[in-house]
Amino acid sequence: MSGVKFPTTRIEKYEVSRMLCGTNTFYGYSHFSHAKDVWLRRYFTQERIIEVMCRFAEHGINGIVSIPRPDLKQAIDEVERRTGVHFITFATPGGKDEDDLMTGVRLSRDLGCEFCMPHTGYTDPRILAAEGRLVGFDRALPLIRQCGMVPGLSTHRPEAITVGDAGGYDVATYIQPYNSAGFLCSVETDWVARVINGTPKPVIAIKPLGAGRVMPPTGLRFVYGTIKPIDSVCIGTMSPEEVDEDVKLAFEALTGAKADVQHQYTRSKKVLEAT
Repeated sequence: MSGVKFPTTRIEKYEVSRMLCGTNTFYGYSHFSHAKDVWLRRYFTQERIIEVMCRFAEHGINGIVSIPRPDLKQAIDEVERRTGVHFITFATPGGKDEDDLMTGVRLSRDLGCEFCMPHTGYTDPRILAAEGRLVGFDRALPLIRQCGMVPGLSTHRPEAITVGDAGGYDVATYIQPYNSAGFLCSVETDWVARVINGTPKPVIAIKPLGAGRVMPPTGLRFVYGTIKPIDSVCIGTMSPEEVDEDVKLAFEALTGAKADVQHQYTRSKKVLEAT
């Protein structure tokens, strides 16, 4: 990987790496257990978050997906100071109603986010698939443009993509869970793949390892092997070492270059060493 640029895609005027840094691990959203949430929030100090982000940056990763947070903006600024890499931010504000969402949109603007993609918790209850429309975006999407950000939608329901496209909504990109285990995919994985490949817009596939339920070689080869060349994948990691492994595996999946990644080892596997 040394000296080799990580593959990128373009979303409107931004050139974005085809791997993005996820932040659920940073802020204690494990999608696994309450105990793990508590541990993550205790473990991930601001310095550890910056350490992981710097390793992503060193590999040419230049995007991050997160709720809008002032402490993340501080981390982004520090990573840029240390590495020279600016993280393009895909903000995912939510809210109980449109006014609440608008507050999150303005916060995203104030924090310098380049993209604003209303979170699945706001988006998905407002999909009226039978009527082919999205409710509650009449003011939000124009405001995102007025604030100088690129609008998108974060969803766990692929209907948001088909309805968003068919309805002509001002949406430049989508966030959608996609992994070989079908974790948080609301329909079978082949249907999720069909929707991702059916939209002309870039999709950011999240949960590629099913929040720890899928081995990285399996998960990354599956996702990268079945999405469009313009799509990206967002992944959360626990350490700089995990960043190194995941980037190598993703690069292999994208380019065919063999990933130099050691297998995980336990004593029970000793008999397999000869093969």
